[in-house]
Amino acid sequence: MSAAVECLSNKASAEQIAEHLSRCDADFMPSLSGRVEISDYAKKIAGKATRFEAWSGGTLVGLVAVYCNDQEMRIVYITSVSVLKEWKGKGIAARLMKQCIEHAKALGMQQISLEVAGDNTTAIKLYEKNGFVAGTANTPLVGMDLYLRNGEKHE
Repeated sequence: MSAAVECLSNKASAEQIAEHLSRCDADFMPSLSGRVEISDYAKKIAGKATRFEAWSGGTLVGLVAVYCNDQEMRIVYITSVSVLKEWKGKGIAARLMKQCIEHAKALGMQQISLEVAGDNTTAIKLYEKNGFVAGTANTPLVGMDLYLRNGEKHE
C-alpha cells in the first residue's frame, strides 16, 4: 500500500469501526469475535471512546481507541489497537500511539494502561517502544502501563 495516510480523531462511525474490526478480527489474539460481539463493541467505541484513526482513500486502516474517563485516578485505558493486515509495518500503529500519548498528557492524565495477550510479541514490542512496561500477568493477558510525567515530552 502506497496511498497517503491521514491521521484524524473521532471521525469513524460505528459501522466503519465495526467493518475495520471485522477485517482485523483474525489478527487479534485471541480473535476479537471470540470475545465480543463486534457490532456492539464498535457502537461502544464510537459512543464512549476517544479514537485515533488512520485513513486512506476513505478506508479506516488503523485505529487506537481509548477511554479517558477515569478523572479520579487520571488513567487512560486503551481498549483496542488495530491496523489492517495490508497496512502493517508502515508505522501506523506507532503514529496513532504517539497521538494517544500526547492527548493523555494534554488532559493531565498520569498513566495509560492496557492488557495484551502474553504471546502477542508484536504488540508487546510496539507498546515497549512507546515506553510501556509490563506489570500484572493475568494469564493469558499481561497488563502494561505507561507512566506520564506532566510537562515532559515523550520520546
